[in-house]
Amino acid sequence: MRITLTHPFDLSPSEARDVQRLLRVQVEEAPPLRPEKVRLVLGTDVSYLRTDRLALAAAVCCSVPELSVVEQRASEGPLRFPYVPGLLSFRELPALIPALQAMECEPDVILADGQGVAHPYGIGLASHLGLIAGRPTIGCAKSVLVGEYEEPGPVRGDWTPLMYLGRRVGAALRTRTGVKPIFLSVGHRIDLESAIQVTLALTRGYRLPEPQRLAHLACEQLKRAHRANQVTGRSEPLLA
Repeated sequence: MRITLTHPFDLSPSEARDVQRLLRVQVEEAPPLRPEKVRLVLGTDVSYLRTDRLALAAAVCCSVPELSVVEQRASEGPLRFPYVPGLLSFRELPALIPALQAMECEPDVILADGQGVAHPYGIGLASHLGLIAGRPTIGCAKSVLVGEYEEPGPVRGDWTPLMYLGRRVGAALRTRTGVKPIFLSVGHRIDLESAIQVTLALTRGYRLPEPQRLAHLACEQLKRAHRANQVTGRSEPLLA
């Protein structure tokens, strides 16, 4: 997969915010994307081995509607950027980018375990990822970073808007009846209604959409392998 980098990542927090101000105006909260047009979806996740100051990343590409794994890649990198609220992409993307560059599949949509425009600066991890990948991207988070919402109805598919500073920036979406909602926001090149429809099409019996759930499981596998000293290297296909 082609990744286009327009800035370095070895930045200070203040420099990273300057980059966000420049990138924010490039984020596109449209056009609509019909779920039936989606054939490949890439789920991504990043986890940490904090004692080793290491970030472990996984990317899993699934076919739609089967949700079968087509390809999966892993990569890693040292944790150089500090944890700063609102600047997560500068901490996680350096570890994820090698896995994305190693992918042979060309996904129609990318899922990120983080925020899109539902972000204090309007450009969270999903939006930043969408810009460097040049593809529709959805922020699919397990918690709220900014904004307020009313609890959606109890049934799968129920959702309510996430509002921040008088603007709709996302949705609280019930992906499984009786289970806590997830929080969607536009990353790049998609609208919110399409993000909701696509996410529901990718969710099968779990709270998280399947490609993202599999990427999370792959990161957990990487952590176990590291602890057992079995990791073979960067951007290797993950073990089945």
